Amino acid sequence: MNVPEGLHYSSDHEWVQIEGDSVRIGITDYAQDALGDVVYVDLPSTGTSVTAGSTFGEVESTKSVSDLFAPVSGEVMAVNDELADAPERLNTDPYGDGWICTIALSDARELDALLDAAGYAALIDG
Repeated sequence: MNVPEGLHYSSDHEWVQIEGDSVRIGITDYAQDALGDVVYVDLPSTGTSVTAGSTFGEVESTKSVSDLFAPVSGEVMAVNDELADAPERLNTDPYGDGWICTIALSDARELDALLDAAGYAALIDG
C-alpha cells in the first residue's frame, strides 16, 4: 500500500495535507483498495461546517457504501467537483486528482491526534 510521507492520517482511512490554515482531504490508497471500484462520491457542500469524527459524505463502490469521516473540524472551502463525473479518480489517484475537499481548520491542535505515515502504516499492517 502507498502511504506517502508528509501527510497526516486518520484511523478512518482519510489523509490530510496541510495547506496553510486549511487542509486538503482524501481517502487513502488502503481505503480505495478495500472499497473496490468507486462509482459515486457524495461530496459535502461548500460552506458546510464539519466536526472531527462526524460524517461529511460517502463513497459508493461496486462492493459497498462507506461514510467519509471528517478528520478535523472546520468549514468546507472547496470540493473536488470533478469526482461527480469521474469518481474512479479515488481509485486511480487517491493522493492527487482524487482529493475530496479542502477544509479551513477551526482548531489546528486536532492535527496532533492524527497519525503520521509510520503510524498509519502500522495501523493497516496490524
